[in-house]
This record gives sequence, structure tokens and C-alpha cells, in this order.
Amino acid sequence: MLSLPERYDHNGQSIAWGEIGSGDPLVLVHGTPFSSQVWRRIAPLLAQRWTVYFFDLIGYGLSEKKDGQDVSLAVQNDLLTAMFSHWGLERPEILCHDFGGATALRAYYLNDLRYKRMTIFDPVAVAPWGSPFVAHVRQYEAAFAGLPAYAHDALLRAYLQSAAHKKLTEKALQVYMAPWQGEVGQPAFYRQIAQMDQKYTDEVESQYASLDCPTTLLWGAKDDWIPLERGHKLAGMLTEGQITVIPDAGHLVQEDAPEAIVAAMFQHGQ
Repeated sequence: MLSLPERYDHNGQSIAWGEIGSGDPLVLVHGTPFSSQVWRRIAPLLAQRWTVYFFDLIGYGLSEKKDGQDVSLAVQNDLLTAMFSHWGLERPEILCHDFGGATALRAYYLNDLRYKRMTIFDPVAVAPWGSPFVAHVRQYEAAFAGLPAYAHDALLRAYLQSAAHKKLTEKALQVYMAPWQGEVGQPAFYRQIAQMDQKYTDEVESQYASLDCPTTLLWGAKDDWIPLERGHKLAGMLTEGQITVIPDAGHLVQEDAPEAIVAAMFQHGQ
């Protein structure tokens, strides 16, 4: 498990973060419904070359969760910008997944955040996205938040497994489920789903073009959450069509093929 011993106050909300390693800075940005623990097997390897910074997005992981909280994509790019300032980073490398990819892209186009290199995989970035389940939770958030714990746990377990192509280990499931359980965690899980809105990627999608830094795009060939065709569409906008397809990996590449992420980072980190 990664240790997140540090706390940063962002607009009155406590954000959990940590760092390991030495060398040039590298920032890791997780997606939904995960936390920085998706990097637990990857960050120690990257720390051999980089100083690796990681944190939990607003309302996720060990960061503060509370009623009425805005945990949407609308606020996460401002948090990323604030964390860069807090860490004293100007143009670090960045590795991001899912909502983390959307956050990094929004920060680039809306906050003028700049990177030395971006490595991005299976991001929420191009329309359409969202699922019937998301739409259902948005309509009935309170009902889902009030489910008996056993029913919530069963739904959560199934939802998490659907992100991966391979069967998740019980240990991995427990790591990903823990932040979303209990009196605080369960409503927080449905809160972040209810606040998913395509308008936050629509806001920047029209601006997509080659970034002013090298950009590497990877995609799980078996991604059932965001199909590979969206990856090719994004590649046409950001990387002149260049995309690395990871066979036998779903949306949660960190579990299905962590070695592919590490290999891509070291290949371009020469």
C-alpha cells in the first residue's frame, strides 16, 4: 500500500498526498472510482527514476468526504493546479488515468498548467461517455446511498470488477472498496457518480490538439467502460494518431497489465 501521510488544505477540504523516490518530478493522477492506491504496484518502480507525487482527488480515497461536497470534474483541475503550486513544480511529467486524464487535460487548457511529458491511458476525454448505471444513480442518488451495506457492497464489487478484464484479486477488491464503505464512504461513492457530467469534457474537447510536450497515449484493448474507438478518436486529436494498444487489458490497466505502464514510462524516460 502507498502511504499518504501528508495533508493539504484546499478550500477548506483536506487532501491526502505522499511522495517517494528521487529524481525529476512525476505526478500521478488516479481516476474514478479509485484512489492513489491504483499506483501501489507501479509507483515504487517509477521511484527508481523519478520523485513520484501522488494524491487523492477531492472526495476520493483518504481525502475528505462530506455531505454537499462538489467532487465533480469541475473542481479537480483546480486542485491539481494547487497541488503543483504546493509542491513547487513547474513542468513535471504526469501520468494519468480515467478522470485523472480529464483532470490533467482540463488543467492544461483551462488553468494553463504545463507538463514536461504526459502519459495518459484510458482517459475520460471524448464524448460520448457515461453509462445507464450513471444515469440511474443521478436520478436516484438518495436511494442508492441508503442501500443496506450488504447490497451496496455487492453492487460496488460488481462495478469494480467490470473495470478490469482479468479477475481482480480479493486483496485488490478490498483496497478499492474500503474508501467507499461505511456511513461516510457509501454516500460518497454515489455522490461522485451522481456528479459525473459530460459537460466538463465537452468544455475542453473542442480545444484538443497536440500539446506543447511529448504525449503518450495507451489504451486497454478490452476496455468495456471506454471503448478503444474513443482512444483512436482522441489519438487523432492529441498524438497525430499514435496510440499503444494493450492486449488483454480492460479499463483498469493498473491491475490487468501494470507492466505495460511501467514499460511505457521507462521507454520514454530515457
